[in-house]
Amino acid sequence: MYIGTAILIIGFAALIAAVCLLLVGLVYFQLMNSNIPPGVASPAKLHVVHCMFVGIAVVGRILERLGLYDQVNFGRRFRAHILTKKRPVPPGLCIKDMTFNGVPVRVYEPTATSGEKKRGLVFFHGGGWVFGSIDDYDVVCRHISKESDTVVVSVGYRLAPEHRYPAHLDDCEVATRHFLSKATADFGVDPHRVAVGGDSAGANLAAALCQRLAKTQDGNLPSPCAQVLIYPALQMADFNLPSYQQNHSVPILFRGRVVFFFLQYLNGDMSVGQDLLDGTHVPAELKLHFKKWLDPANLPPQFRKGVKGQQVISGHNGEVYHLIKQGLDPEISPLLAEDDVLRISSPTFVLTCEFDVLRDDGILFQKRLKDLGVDVTWTHISDGFHGIMSFFDVGWLTFQSSQKVMDSIVSYIKTL
Repeated sequence: MYIGTAILIIGFAALIAAVCLLLVGLVYFQLMNSNIPPGVASPAKLHVVHCMFVGIAVVGRILERLGLYDQVNFGRRFRAHILTKKRPVPPGLCIKDMTFNGVPVRVYEPTATSGEKKRGLVFFHGGGWVFGSIDDYDVVCRHISKESDTVVVSVGYRLAPEHRYPAHLDDCEVATRHFLSKATADFGVDPHRVAVGGDSAGANLAAALCQRLAKTQDGNLPSPCAQVLIYPALQMADFNLPSYQQNHSVPILFRGRVVFFFLQYLNGDMSVGQDLLDGTHVPAELKLHFKKWLDPANLPPQFRKGVKGQQVISGHNGEVYHLIKQGLDPEISPLLAEDDVLRISSPTFVLTCEFDVLRDDGILFQKRLKDLGVDVTWTHISDGFHGIMSFFDVGWLTFQSSQKVMDSIVSYIKTL
């Protein structure tokens, strides 16, 4: 009996050791394939953050393959554990969890009284349309609301893979329309001073929503007074822009993960990921049409250094195009909207980060808007990386550059 027990213990210990070795090996492999440039903010800390996220992803993958836990839900839970912490409501702010026509929201209202109606911001969190939540962005929304004296509505839109496009955008529209219609009566907000905004995938939703609202304007509700776009993901036509080449393996968003997230949002078909990276998903005539907007020559010279010229693809895969063509629609790729749509855009704030694969999406978008006569404010964080706003005021994980991001957002909102 003792021998049998000993064998079981040894076997169990061997299994645990094997899993640990596998985990360490996978994490090491991922780290060896990452690149943290010397100019990035707090490189050592970014290494630690990257290790944590890679570890979470690897453990989640192992648990899912063992049939013990869904990888996406595992990732959501641990990201929330790392980045969120219950805090008391600060003086000068009232925070309420509500629903707007079935969509969960959290409303942040400054309690200081003034002689005029307040401004408002409807905020859509980032997370690649898969991750992120109202709780994850609680610190960010508290800060924006209190420091800019703005009523902030944080929207808990539906996520992939449980829901695909257009569920996310529909939820954002429902919440925004509701807030605009009730702004004065319920929140003391001037509906003509309500902006929409978000970071990453949330910025994509904000830009797409502004275009949708502009095209369906019926005169009953005002359009958003501005769009606040923080390192936005704006197109899935070209994943070989200079920023994709320069920052393809810079944490916390790798080039391949952008494709993964877009496909999760669109239809969940991961089999065509490499085709999108290779650029064979867009027909030649569409490439030519998009070139005037996506040509790297449209970028300032300093963002084109050390990269290959625009990739030339001799053909395309018609089957892949059929699967993803909806992703080239402006509701998913707002940068690809026609001039007549962009020309009537609300005033726009765009923030980009140097060490971010999505950098050029934001730069090209703000240039198109400026060229069309739209009022644009562009802020570039020279030592920033994708997702840096999520590391604002989170204890030892805080990055100093996140304060610059928040300061620039607050400063812009105060002008509305």
